[in-house]
Amino acid sequence: MAAGSGAAGRRARSKSAADSGFLGLRPTSVDPGLRRRRRGPRNRKRGWRRLAQEPLGLEVDQFLEDVRLQERTTGGLVAEAPDEKLFFVDTGPKEKGLKKRAKGGKKSLRLKKPLRIDRTLENTSSIPVPKDVLAHQVPNAKKLRRKQQLWERLAKQGELPREVRRTQARLCQPPTDKAKPGLPDTAERPFYDLWAPDNPLDRPLVGQDTFFLEQTKKKGIKRPARLLTKPSQLPALEVTPAGASYNPTFEDHQALLQAAHEVELQRQKGEEKLERQLALPTADQAATQESTFREMCEGLLEESDADGEPGESQGPETTGDQAWPRPTRLAPNQKKTEQQRRREKAARSLRAKRAALRAAQLRHQELFRLRGIKVQVAQRLTELARRRDRRQAQRLADADKPRRLGRLKYQDPDIDVQLTSELADSLRTLKPEGNILRDRFKSFQKRNMIEPRERAKFKRKYKVKLVEKRAFREIQ
Repeated sequence: MAAGSGAAGRRARSKSAADSGFLGLRPTSVDPGLRRRRRGPRNRKRGWRRLAQEPLGLEVDQFLEDVRLQERTTGGLVAEAPDEKLFFVDTGPKEKGLKKRAKGGKKSLRLKKPLRIDRTLENTSSIPVPKDVLAHQVPNAKKLRRKQQLWERLAKQGELPREVRRTQARLCQPPTDKAKPGLPDTAERPFYDLWAPDNPLDRPLVGQDTFFLEQTKKKGIKRPARLLTKPSQLPALEVTPAGASYNPTFEDHQALLQAAHEVELQRQKGEEKLERQLALPTADQAATQESTFREMCEGLLEESDADGEPGESQGPETTGDQAWPRPTRLAPNQKKTEQQRRREKAARSLRAKRAALRAAQLRHQELFRLRGIKVQVAQRLTELARRRDRRQAQRLADADKPRRLGRLKYQDPDIDVQLTSELADSLRTLKPEGNILRDRFKSFQKRNMIEPRERAKFKRKYKVKLVEKRAFREIQ
């Protein structure tokens, strides 16, 4: 027990001395913490990393990295390089008394000596270029090698591949050149009109069903005439005003600014009108209790007056009865006498004679009104022609305007204009205005090719459910 306790005490004292952090008195003494041995396997990657992080491993790695850098840049170690490569002798300026070289000698020397830029770009590294493995790989190399070995064995037995046998047969029996048929004589070649109804191309289709030919795509469907007319006479690409160029004149730029100003004024007036219509009434215009009661009783007081004073309303009726006596009606069971029937018949015939006489007199009077009738007819024709011309002019004026193709109305895009302070001095500093895609889209709408549209509004079909995650709840 005593021996064990002594060994344990020595082990504890050595550990405490190692962890003390004090250096020894000898010059070769080191920190006991660095001298402590680390246990663990060294044949694993973890052991390699641990050794590399130690001072000795870091120093070795730094030295090897320096050696690799010198080999890549200078082609070897600088310490082993000769003096001629590291230093040069400065001989000073050239003397003027040197003899002139022969003609062409300087040029030949210049051609032999490489340029300084070429010497700078030379590869001085002593490390070879890494080999590109993919460049030397051949697809299906093993398969091709086995195939080559197979044909080598078959060639020893006297059997050749099929491609080789075909090539040998072609060499033994070369193909004869076939005589090319010459072009037929223009006199023998028939001519026909391609667009004529009886051309030779349409003869196989004669007598067949039209619907069958259209469904089998052997005959095109007749295009309606409306597809040949343009929906609008506007040009597909309108020319931009001169004031929108990158270097416009003062007058053109001011005219474009005036047009943009007018558009903005119209828009501002529309907004003010809408605000006035939607504005709440003022204190003077607000409805009071008395005005509300008067509006509710509108029309009721006049009806009560008419009911309360019946005598006033009966006055005109009595006067009318005295002026125009009503015909006496017979009782429903009383029959007309023969005399009454004769009188009614005579009255009807008399009225018919008077009407015929009146019509004859009017026709006779029309003969004397021919000149006036002609004037009225001329005036009527002139009015109809004027109305027709006005409708035609209105139709021509509306031909260039976009039509109402859908529920939305076409609105002109904003004018692309730059203020005087925004004009660029050069094309490099020019700020682009507008969007080409939006311009083409508006052009389609203006030429009645598509209806005016607006961006679809996103509407969620379900209600968004917010869930708080458990991890976030635990942090809080």
